[in-house]
Amino acid sequence: MSITDNYQTAGSWLDCSGPMSDVVISSRIRLARNVVGFRFYAHSDDAERSDLQEYVHQRLMKTSLKDDLHYLDMGSTPKLERQVLAERHVISQQLASDGPCRAVAVSQDESLALMINEEDHLRVQVLASGQQLAEEYDRINRVDSILEKEIDFAFSPEFGYLTACPTNVGTGLRVSAMLHLPALKMTSQMEKVFSAAKAMKLAVRGLYGEGSEPIGDLYQFSNQTTLGKSEKQIVEEMVNLAIEPIVKYERTARQHLIEQRCAALDDKIFRALGLLRNARMISSEESLYMLSFARLGVHLGRIKDVTLDRINMLMQLTRPAHLQHLQQRELEPEERDIVRAEFIRKTLN
Repeated sequence: MSITDNYQTAGSWLDCSGPMSDVVISSRIRLARNVVGFRFYAHSDDAERSDLQEYVHQRLMKTSLKDDLHYLDMGSTPKLERQVLAERHVISQQLASDGPCRAVAVSQDESLALMINEEDHLRVQVLASGQQLAEEYDRINRVDSILEKEIDFAFSPEFGYLTACPTNVGTGLRVSAMLHLPALKMTSQMEKVFSAAKAMKLAVRGLYGEGSEPIGDLYQFSNQTTLGKSEKQIVEEMVNLAIEPIVKYERTARQHLIEQRCAALDDKIFRALGLLRNARMISSEESLYMLSFARLGVHLGRIKDVTLDRINMLMQLTRPAHLQHLQQRELEPEERDIVRAEFIRKTLN
């Protein structure tokens, strides 16, 4: 089975099977690793980068992970497919760019990805539906141990794992969760959330992480501190001090809207549903905002004929690259808006 077969459906992390899926869209853990004997990507030339890519590929194929991995050389992967992979959160925007000697090894269900020659030599990530960070930590720890049997990673007894960016030095661990927070936005409480996140040294970004702005009430929270704490401590603090309290606040805000502002809530939800079911043109950004309210309506039982996983699917398959891949051709922006609206109408009606 080819990995491209997945592109017709939403990623497994959008299937709403994980805990807290009403608020937590997905959770992710990523490790940054560099290989002894090779200069960092930014300081190496194309010959070194090519050698590193081949070295890591060969070592991966010697591990027990190899049977479930699809290896994609970014140099021979069409630009549109790279953009699809970025929209699916399989690879970063940086890896999807036109830089030389880059690759990814990804599992069939896309829950595990190993990016080669991104900012670091190797970026390992696990991705899951809902809040599953404890389980993801166990998994990525096993993967890291498997890799270390074949690859000698750059490590300092004083500083820990050495990384291209100083903010990753230490554990090299980044923990993140994508949260859907429409009720906190409607009740004007997001500034409090941002302030609390800043105090806890958490980064708050948009759907595609660094460099992206929050749209559709989707916010990605991630740790900024990797030095001076153990990997397990970083994970536990993210869950106990950030994700669980924010989920509680969002659920409380949703209940407040039902009890105190029901008419205003229903107006937002059913205006969004009406537009989604009838629009003839809709932009990428507008569709995310409307789908956000529809998702809230499904969770609260206001919309009864649409499922949560269908809304999640639309959030992904209506992204620009996915739409063009489904059409098997490049589309001008106006064409995309027309195709997107038609696809949403057919799906919801």
